[in-house]
Amino acid sequence: MKHGDIIHKIQVTEKGTMLATKNQFVLEVAKQANKIEIRQAVEKQFGVHVLAVNTQNHKGESRVLRNRRSVSGASWKTAIVTLKPGERIESV
Repeated sequence: MKHGDIIHKIQVTEKGTMLATKNQFVLEVAKQANKIEIRQAVEKQFGVHVLAVNTQNHKGESRVLRNRRSVSGASWKTAIVTLKPGERIESV
């Protein structure tokens, strides 16, 4: 997997802004990427030093349509990346 395919986007949310004060940033990443690949991709793409990577898998929400058919939304994975003090990831 290429480094450009791992990181989908930076999530700008209330929790993400709160964590940014602690040098932690929330990224949406590829579902099959592991912590080592995420660390390498962030260091290469943003030019920062990563101290830790924590991941979370989110299951797509299921719902029932009018015709009683059950469908589910897409699943995704987020990574909370802790950086060295003084370094930042700027959202573009």
